[in-house]
Amino acid sequence: MAIELTTYDVAEHLDSEEEIRLYLEAAFEDGDPKVITNAIGNVAKARGMSEVAKSAGISRAGLYRALGENGNPSLETLSAILHSFGMRLAVAAA
Repeated sequence: MAIELTTYDVAEHLDSEEEIRLYLEAAFEDGDPKVITNAIGNVAKARGMSEVAKSAGISRAGLYRALGENGNPSLETLSAILHSFGMRLAVAAA
């Protein structure tokens, strides 16, 4: 009997503000820049890449580049994207 596999897309499950906040908090707690960038990309996908790009004031292609596999968004870009989510960067004790 063959095993059927399906692709899991976390963006399909980020359907509330609380889920998104908790998901991003976990990514930032991990501390790995690739994990953080991937998580922000998943939220952007859940929200709609075009809408996020427009709200953040960057091109859609620029958003894909910044959040892609080899992306390394600048602090300015990261701040603009998070602002488009209704969030901001903050500092907390480790």
